[in-house]
Amino acid sequence: MNKLELLTQANRTLTETVTNEFAKLDLDALNYKPSAESWSILECLEHLNRYSRYYNPALAKAIAQNSNGNFLESINYSWLGKKSLDMVRPQNAKKHKTVKHMNPNNSKLGRGAIDEFLMHQEKLQQLLQNAKGTNLNKKAVPVEFFKLLKLRIGETLEFVVTHQERHIQQALRVKQQQAQQMAA
Repeated sequence: MNKLELLTQANRTLTETVTNEFAKLDLDALNYKPSAESWSILECLEHLNRYSRYYNPALAKAIAQNSNGNFLESINYSWLGKKSLDMVRPQNAKKHKTVKHMNPNNSKLGRGAIDEFLMHQEKLQQLLQNAKGTNLNKKAVPVEFFKLLKLRIGETLEFVVTHQERHIQQALRVKQQQAQQMAA
């Protein structure tokens, strides 16, 4: 399986997880916070929505401008790409402070955050398909918080999916903590 196929499968899994684990929960469960500083399930999804609002259009533009049929299965990683991916990997237990406009802490959120997340996932699935005819090593996607820096298309796709995996796992831990508290 090449990298795009792996990312496509991971994206499907994330969509299924949100649908199966969170979509049926009531608003109290979705807004439960283990502590004042931690995020609820909906805040985790809203954080990802904020990133998707930026990266999905940026990726769509980069893919459209670089779809020349020269598809390379492997991705060469820049220093910035490696650093960005290492930061968001779910295995990296270190907490990172998010930029203020991407931090949804204490937001008033409803079920719309789930619907929006699933809509963004559909768009990302389409972008992953469209990327099959693209030079994935083209530096074409401006970094959200510092647009002078650019990531390669492939590493940006991987960053988006890996970042989502990290926060969906966080949301699953919140659900588990709530269940443990209810059982105590």
